[in-house]
Amino acid sequence: MALSPKGRRGFTAGALALTAALALAACGSETGTSSGTTDASASGAASAAKLVQPGKLTVCTNIPYEPFQFKDDSGKIVGFDVDVVDLAAKKLGVTQNIVDIDFAVIKSGAAMAANKCDVAAAGMTITPDRQKNIDFSVPYFDATQALLAKKGSGATSLDDVKAKGLKLGAQASTTGLDYVKKAGFDPTEYADSAKELLALQAGQADVIVQDLPVVLTWLKKPEVAEKFEMIASLDTGEQYGVGLKKNADPVLLKAINDAITEAKSDGTYEQIFVKWFGKKPGELG
Repeated sequence: MALSPKGRRGFTAGALALTAALALAACGSETGTSSGTTDASASGAASAAKLVQPGKLTVCTNIPYEPFQFKDDSGKIVGFDVDVVDLAAKKLGVTQNIVDIDFAVIKSGAAMAANKCDVAAAGMTITPDRQKNIDFSVPYFDATQALLAKKGSGATSLDDVKAKGLKLGAQASTTGLDYVKKAGFDPTEYADSAKELLALQAGQADVIVQDLPVVLTWLKKPEVAEKFEMIASLDTGEQYGVGLKKNADPVLLKAINDAITEAKSDGTYEQIFVKWFGKKPGELG
């Protein structure tokens, strides 16, 4: 789950408290990756960081959003975002605890403001609008959008989608949705990526817009590749960041930034990237 003045949307300040309260009542939590270090420097960083739960880095996300975060066959939450944030958890000497929550509550900043989680890693694009309510880490992923359609649609662009009168679908609260709206479309909105794909498969939508890596992951599934194809890539110039509460704890922010920066310099980031995307950074498009 790329992706803005509204993207994968900012709530008004007045809606923040209500949204946070609803989220707290409705959402549960699950333990994701579990790892920790015991060296003195890591323990010192953990004690200095202000965490919602001692000994845990609590992370809000929204699943399913494969390959960034999703449940594997055992029910464990895994993915690219999970592995990236786990680097910061290890640096702090704590375990990562994942909370599955509505994306709109994440990107509005309400989840962190209500201390539901320390950080958010949910395939979330850094945008000026979101930065009003959220602080972001350094970018950890360069993103773009793609169009997925039934084979034989004859469309190869958004212009074709409009000219042919095809029904367009998009995931609610995402930058993909914002992008096509700015292009003059009024797409049907779906609550999450899984529902969006189901709508395409059921014929409720002829074309859907979604983050390129998500589309490429879908196309690895035989039942999807048999009937559907990517018809266009939309270069939106987006970058994902890990979200934190506004005026973030500097110790926590530094740990996340250092983990991302060091991973990119020592080869760890590339290993994680290849693990989840099958290609090196820069080779997806």
